[in-house]
Amino acid sequence: MKRSHQGFTMIELIVVILILGILAAVALPRFTNLQRDARIAKLSAARGAVASASAQVHGAAIARQAQVQPVCPANGVVPNINAAGNGTLCTENGTINVTLLYPTANLPGIVASAGLVQANGAPTAATLAAEGYGTVGGGAAAGSVLTVTVPGGVAAATCSFTYTSPAAIGAAAVVSAINNVGC
Repeated sequence: MKRSHQGFTMIELIVVILILGILAAVALPRFTNLQRDARIAKLSAARGAVASASAQVHGAAIARQAQVQPVCPANGVVPNINAAGNGTLCTENGTINVTLLYPTANLPGIVASAGLVQANGAPTAATLAAEGYGTVGGGAAAGSVLTVTVPGGVAAATCSFTYTSPAAIGAAAVVSAINNVGC
C-alpha cells in the first residue's frame, strides 16, 4: 500500500514568505506615518479652534466696545473694551486680552480664548506644553504674529500655523494655512 503525503512544497513556502515580506514592506511605512497624521490632525483641530475663537471674540468685542460690563465671575476683574478696541472680555475661564477688537496674539489672548489649554485660568507655556502644543512669538502690539506648533515631528517650526492680530482697527485677524512639512 502506497502512502501519499500531501503538504507544501518548498517553492510554495518560499512564495508565501515572499508575499508576506512584500506586504510587510508596504504596510510598515504606513503604520509609522500614523504619528505624523496625528500631529497634523492635532494642528488642524487647533487651527479650527483659533479661527472660531477669533470670530467669536471679535463679535463679543464689537458688542461690548465702550460699554460698562459687570464683574467677571471667574476672577473678579471688571472687563473693559475701550473705544480703540483694546481691553479684556470675560469668559468662564477668566478674562481674554483683546487688541483692536480681536484676541491678542499671545497666551492670555488667542490661546486662552481658543481653549487649547484645559486648565482654568490663564494659560502658561508649561500648561500649553502639557497639552502637546508650543508657541513662538506673539505680543500685545497690533500686527503681532503668534506661531502655534505641535512638537514631536522632524521640525516643530514647520509643523505649525500662525495667528496674526490685525494691524489697524477695521482690519481682520489672519489665521494662516497649516504648514505640515515638519510634522
